[in-house]
Amino acid sequence: MEYNTAFPLLRPHVNPDNEGFWQGVRDHKLVLQKCDYCGLIVHRPRPMCPQCLSDQKSWVPSEGKGHIYTYCTIVNPRTGYPGIKAPYSAVVVELTESVRLLGNMYDVEPEDIYIGMPIEVGFDDIAEDLTLPKFKKRET
Repeated sequence: MEYNTAFPLLRPHVNPDNEGFWQGVRDHKLVLQKCDYCGLIVHRPRPMCPQCLSDQKSWVPSEGKGHIYTYCTIVNPRTGYPGIKAPYSAVVVELTESVRLLGNMYDVEPEDIYIGMPIEVGFDDIAEDLTLPKFKKRET
């Protein structure tokens, strides 16, 4: 992915529910929220477990591996965010922990992406104060 420096970088909204996730990303670690009561692992981080409604949660490391569940390739520069140069692909990955994350691919051409592609997480320090999780093809 190439960024267009004429536009500001999009930044995540960090709040008390997701700050553990973003701290892990800054440390180049993928962590997921786990309910301390029933053990459910969830992503997107939230204040309460959607299964048992407990507010007791912790952060557990993810293996960072999975496969592409679905994807979309932006080819027209006017249809995506102008701060990212087209073409680029947005992917939904399903991790081995059975949660799905939205992100971007790197080290792979958009035309080589396919549903079911094995992936692993990587981290892109796109600014001094911003790191994003991204995905690359994993050799099986």
